[in-house]
Amino acid sequence: MVKILNSAPTYVSDSLNGLCAAFPTLTRGGTDGRFIERTTKKSKGKVGVVSGGGSGHLPLFCSYVGNGLLDSCAIGNVFEGPTVLSCSETIQSANQGAGVLLLFGNYGGDRMNFEMAATFASSQGIETRTVLGIDDIASAVKLERDKRRGVAGLVFGYKCAGAAAEAGQPLADVERIARLAVDRTATVGFATSGCVLPGSDKASFQIPDGMVSFGMGIHGEPGLWTRAMPTSKELAAETVELLLSEKPEEETHEVVLMVNSLGATPIEELLILCGDIHARLKDQNIKIRSTMVGPYVTSMEMAGASVSLLYLNEVLDPLVTAPCNSPFWRV
Repeated sequence: MVKILNSAPTYVSDSLNGLCAAFPTLTRGGTDGRFIERTTKKSKGKVGVVSGGGSGHLPLFCSYVGNGLLDSCAIGNVFEGPTVLSCSETIQSANQGAGVLLLFGNYGGDRMNFEMAATFASSQGIETRTVLGIDDIASAVKLERDKRRGVAGLVFGYKCAGAAAEAGQPLADVERIARLAVDRTATVGFATSGCVLPGSDKASFQIPDGMVSFGMGIHGEPGLWTRAMPTSKELAAETVELLLSEKPEEETHEVVLMVNSLGATPIEELLILCGDIHARLKDQNIKIRSTMVGPYVTSMEMAGASVSLLYLNEVLDPLVTAPCNSPFWRV
């Protein structure tokens, strides 16, 4: 597949340069230029909120650096976790004397490197807490939810933790809120074609023409089933059924809905799916507070979508509506 690039080895660096050129509120930092931080002034005594992960998923991770969201973000190679050095420098950048929350997806390389970076930060007197995104409900059963992957629902964690930190809440409370947002978020994704990494001449995985893989992860991790592509209404019905199996036990439910493109799916198709999901949720007496439609977490040019629900409560409700400002999400 033909890609717009200068070279495969400079793909990440060149894209980060372009990101900062397009959005002057962001700047590259670090020894190897592999973290993104805000250019806006940081408040002394504010809890820092950081994330990190591999490239290839924009806007995730670094495009959610901004007021009311992340303070800084470590960046790895395409589909590879950030280095220990990048994680360490990201933590130092975000530290304003009140500690730093580490909020990232549940992937082995990310966990290992952020854990080592947190140990180093502790030796420098920086307190850190870690919360893992585990919203991909197709990746493990509920009894083993700690094995689930973090996907598009991680953005809701950014929003709630970022709002709490911006309001001056202490580290323990920002951690508690981030964990609450993660616990009350569920995501299901599906794909109809794979993605091509820079420098490669073929897709990283294959899905037969006319088929859909339901429950597939954002790196091509196996899903729940692969079969002929159903109608949007049928796909919405199965998606909503699985998402509602994770709903909390309250008598009433109000949600934020995200219908996310994995990279190649047109907005028109997302809107068709969104309309069908709205109808299914309303049939189940689920009130939709707000809807987000678009590319929030992608996987290069993978064709497909994911659907996330954040189940609101009295703690999360004001945090979701609090102001935030980043290149790809503003409230």
